[in-house]
Amino acid sequence: MVKKIVSKASIYNSPIIAAAFLMATSAIGPGFLTQTAVFTNSLLASFGFVILISIILDIGAQLNIWKILGASGLRAQELSNQVLPGAGYFLTTLIIIGGLAFNTGNLAGAGLGLNALIGISTKTGAIISAIIAIFIFTNKQSLKWMDLFAKILGMLMILLTLYVVFISRPPIGLAIEKTFLPDKIDFLAIITLVGGTVGGYISFAGAHRLIDAGLTGPSHTREVSQSATSAILIASLMRILLFLATLGVVSKGLSLDSSNPAASVFQLAAGNIGYMIFGIIMWSAAITSVVGSAYTSISFLKSFHPTFDQFEKHMLVGFVIIALSIFLVVGKPVKTLVIVGALNGFILPIALTLVLFASSNRKIVGEYKHPLWLKLFGIAVIIATLYMSVKTIFPQVL
Repeated sequence: MVKKIVSKASIYNSPIIAAAFLMATSAIGPGFLTQTAVFTNSLLASFGFVILISIILDIGAQLNIWKILGASGLRAQELSNQVLPGAGYFLTTLIIIGGLAFNTGNLAGAGLGLNALIGISTKTGAIISAIIAIFIFTNKQSLKWMDLFAKILGMLMILLTLYVVFISRPPIGLAIEKTFLPDKIDFLAIITLVGGTVGGYISFAGAHRLIDAGLTGPSHTREVSQSATSAILIASLMRILLFLATLGVVSKGLSLDSSNPAASVFQLAAGNIGYMIFGIIMWSAAITSVVGSAYTSISFLKSFHPTFDQFEKHMLVGFVIIALSIFLVVGKPVKTLVIVGALNGFILPIALTLVLFASSNRKIVGEYKHPLWLKLFGIAVIIATLYMSVKTIFPQVL
């Protein structure tokens, strides 16, 4: 699947944008939709503050990870093993477990999306979606299809959600005010958003895509930074639009359906058309996350043995089939999506710590000099996410 960049034009026209959309659409999954609806319903306009803090933390995490991996030309597991022998294997284990958990929910979300759109059962919809993902991975031009898939569906989700925002007419002035002067600060909401946006495999989706494209080395750090920032802005734009759409509904005193809060936002805002729009957005969010999760999770195994690289497509197919099987047997992962988002926030400080240690090791990054302000930003993100993760999962400790 590895593509080498053979011209400067292709560097600017494809990998940078493709990596940004891969990371963003990996983040925008069923859990992303559910979390936004749930927390907006409970925090109302103050959820804007949560989004603001999460965006700041996301940027700090992504810029550090993408720039250092890009400068080294190493995937996260390779870099981690050089920093601390065995750490790469540990990180890979965490990423794959988290990726499988997310993909179980992603396929469930894809099934829910098709159920809302064309009325088929959730399980049938999940199976159809898994087949589509498998088709992408087994295609001879799999990277090209994956990139195109992420770009088209990413833009579609943003445009459709923007339409619902206009219909729901949210109190934008109040949202802006409470973004900076919240009535309540919810640590669970912050760490869940961070975990769901850059936690687990998501942190590395775009960076590994750029490495596969050959866009590495100190000479490309500017392009890598542009791609990382674009990825966060795309995901954040979608989060803000969903927040506003939900706020427009709940501010009118309407109650969301607790069994499917995201769907009820669209249905309450725009009736049956809104419910169909939800189906399109849910399926788009889910299927792109299925692809992103599988691609990134398997990329963590590729460097450990030539066999993994040789049979990458088979492993991608197997990853999707395992996640589908878990969903078909277990089912109902809606609550799991929020929990996994919080747990993935725990993975982030571990991964970011390893990456920051590598930034000052010339054997790893060569002549690249990581900006001090960015390293300090990364340390602040580690402290903040670690504190909030512990406080969220073990509230009696802090």
